[in-house]
Amino acid sequence: MASESNNHILSGLTNELKDSNTEETQEWIESFEDLVETQGTERAQYIMRALLQYAGAKSVGVPMVTTTDYINTIPVDQEPEYPGDEEMERRYRALMRWNAAMMVQRAQKPEIGVGGHISSFAGVATLYEVGQNHFFRGADHPGGGDQVFFQGHSSPGNYARAFLEGRLTEEDLDGFRQEKTKEGHALSSYPHPRLMPDFWQFPTVSMGLGPMNAIYQAQFNRYLHNRGIKDTSDQHVWAFLGDGEMDEPESRGLLQAAANDKLDNLTFVVNCNLQRLDGPVRGNGKIIQELEAFFRGAGWNVIKVVWGREWDALLEKDTTGNLVKIMNETLDGDYQTYKGESGGFIRDHFFGRTPETKELVADMTDDEIWNLKRGAHDYFKIHAAYKAALEFKGQPTVILAQGVKGYGLGPHFEARNATHQMKKLTVEDLKTFRDALRIPIEDSQLEDQYNAPYYHPGPDAPEIKYLLERREQLGGFLPERRHPQKEITLPSDKAFSSAKKGSGKQLAATTMALVRVLKDLMREKDFGHRIVPIVPDESRTFGMDAFFPTSKIYNPNGHNYLSVDRELMLSYKESEKGVILHPGINEDGASSQFIAAGTSYATHGEPMVPFYIFYSMFGFQRSGDNFWAAADQRARGFIVGATAGRTTLTGEGTQHGDGHSPVLANTNPAVITYDPAYGYEIGHIVRRGIEQMYGNKDEDHDVMYYLTVYNEPIQQPAEPENVDVEGILKGIYLLKPAENEGPRAQLLASGVAVPWALEAQKMLAEDWGVSADVWSVTSWTELRRDALAAEKEAFLNPGEGARTPYVTQALAGATGPIVASTDYVSELPDMIRQYVPNDFATLGADNFGFADTRAGARRWFHIDSASMVVRTLEMLAKRGEVDWSAPQQAIEKYDLLNPKAGTSGNAGGDA
Repeated sequence: MASESNNHILSGLTNELKDSNTEETQEWIESFEDLVETQGTERAQYIMRALLQYAGAKSVGVPMVTTTDYINTIPVDQEPEYPGDEEMERRYRALMRWNAAMMVQRAQKPEIGVGGHISSFAGVATLYEVGQNHFFRGADHPGGGDQVFFQGHSSPGNYARAFLEGRLTEEDLDGFRQEKTKEGHALSSYPHPRLMPDFWQFPTVSMGLGPMNAIYQAQFNRYLHNRGIKDTSDQHVWAFLGDGEMDEPESRGLLQAAANDKLDNLTFVVNCNLQRLDGPVRGNGKIIQELEAFFRGAGWNVIKVVWGREWDALLEKDTTGNLVKIMNETLDGDYQTYKGESGGFIRDHFFGRTPETKELVADMTDDEIWNLKRGAHDYFKIHAAYKAALEFKGQPTVILAQGVKGYGLGPHFEARNATHQMKKLTVEDLKTFRDALRIPIEDSQLEDQYNAPYYHPGPDAPEIKYLLERREQLGGFLPERRHPQKEITLPSDKAFSSAKKGSGKQLAATTMALVRVLKDLMREKDFGHRIVPIVPDESRTFGMDAFFPTSKIYNPNGHNYLSVDRELMLSYKESEKGVILHPGINEDGASSQFIAAGTSYATHGEPMVPFYIFYSMFGFQRSGDNFWAAADQRARGFIVGATAGRTTLTGEGTQHGDGHSPVLANTNPAVITYDPAYGYEIGHIVRRGIEQMYGNKDEDHDVMYYLTVYNEPIQQPAEPENVDVEGILKGIYLLKPAENEGPRAQLLASGVAVPWALEAQKMLAEDWGVSADVWSVTSWTELRRDALAAEKEAFLNPGEGARTPYVTQALAGATGPIVASTDYVSELPDMIRQYVPNDFATLGADNFGFADTRAGARRWFHIDSASMVVRTLEMLAKRGEVDWSAPQQAIEKYDLLNPKAGTSGNAGGDA
């Protein structure tokens, strides 16, 4: 039954066909066996491929082989000789496994209890160590060094290696997961470059992000090379992943991007321990077979490392093919169970399925059967796979290595469903583990289970000298992050001059104003090459098609077709030296490109300035988790929410009406959010962003600037003389004081709402004799952060003079009620409400968006000019400064309840 239910993940080449001549079939098989024996598997592989190709030419239907048998891809006769001292490497790998487990164990002291994962590194240690000893190149390697995405949950193993290398002390290990209480000797739970900026390069514990970010890291390496910025031809990207993690849509959804770009500088290593966090990945199936088919179909080279060397002799003796048949048919849930049972259980339930396979192990003891290793724990097999992956050209490679979760930790941990949540070893577990690893520690030292000692043989021990020699030859330690603030030429005044001029008599949206600044930055002689425009298939909407003929779209395969729009001035052009990263309708891919470009200053020592421009809400809403990864990796660059706003995109409707992205962005501490109204504001903000990221001031350089810009064409004013640049950058400035006398009020607006605040100012003056000032709030979120910081300073320093928040200072002389309007939800302006003493009212675009005219939508939400007027009059009436009849008269005068009567906004602008 298991076989029948599992046919969908076997190759099934002959399942549906009848053998009309069994004798002839056997002759062909014998002939093929003779070919393998006399000329080897490599020649046999070529003959088979040639026959398949010829069969296709003769219209003989041969199905695509999406899965191969459940055995190793690399035949024994093609395995290279192992170049290292395996016994020496085993000795210090055992020390790492011990110290990694003890670090988690000690962190579980009753007075600490911060957790950790004991089993993850135990299962992946061999995969790491073969790489560390023979493949992973550090930053001092002549080729520039590799980028390695280590699995998040196995971080104790990385720390344990660094302890043996002399990079970490016992006190450091005891600071695991205690980042503030053990500050100075603290280790982060997982790979966190923000928390350990000199150690970790890539954050990977948000599962699914590591795979896609590794793909785009490999792509960006080629991008830098093809643009002539850095020679990355000898650098390789390795990503260590889990088979359970491969169920994340992000893990699989971008595989074709690596294949399309022929990224043979990329290798995925999937640790297939057949378990996720609560149980089997595919208890009723075979995850390795499933992944093989998926990766092969996506255009990857697939290498399976299923069995250790102890199986080689058994497979060679399997003349009937029954052992391979059983391997093919056995479900993952059963494979997991076998490692949780005894050798006798395996003899009966696995080998005992046929007389022939039971006879294969007749002369083996139960212990020998139980010790038949799986491929992920065999140095020879893993080395052969890594070497083959590096030598394979034209496709990315995935290595599917079958292992055991909790390997070597004893029967209470190995392959148990609960092993991911198990944080503690009993005294007996400790003794069993110590004995298995041959650690020279006495029983008496293990009686206090939470103070079991670490073990280091000393810097002069032969295994430590060997370990350090291997890393020195490979170019230094990994993981390691280098991030000097390299001095670069910053853009000149000229790059921002067009932003100051305004649009004259023409109408221009702020999206176009931003694109103009970007174009001028790209023209800067000693800076422009650092700009990386990233657009997920909306360039024409944003007016960026003007970049196509000159900057071109990056494609490592060049432009090999006849463009349909080739006669147009702004025709679509691709080039291997193209500047624009254009991943298609793919925000996750674009945000991964942003991370790779925005961290190039650390991964490559080449500061790059990405401008990721996305459509409406499809950035922070869709890729929010990846922006957290960007923050964790300390990315720098500009995130641009174009065609922003809940009512500005007119006819697009609910799913496009972005009324909340700045609120989402505010939850990310590394993101500085602006909602500019005019091009000159954009110019100052972009200039300040570049200076903060790559200038030499003593400030936080690792920030991302998020700008919301709009597609509504307006008359862009020239920059006013003596404009308040500090106010623009800090979040608020007085745009237009009132020019009449009368009851006082203050109108605050951001972004696209500023023009209708100016309309309201005029209406209040002309229709109601009210004197209202208009303020442009370029950043509600930065005003709030500044005010919160001032509050905290006062809280922690009682008795000292409290600093006045900037927003409070700016509005100190502004009398009368405040009415704030925005094209976003009320939560955004409300961020500053508590920091101003005035009466405060917010008009926000709350509820779902919808398709309509701009003016109609704004009237329906009651955020437009007439709504600002009515709300101002109500607040003044409450203060006794205007008659209570005024608000009702205004409602009637402006027909406030009728969306058709709206006037704030115009038509036009690409949607």
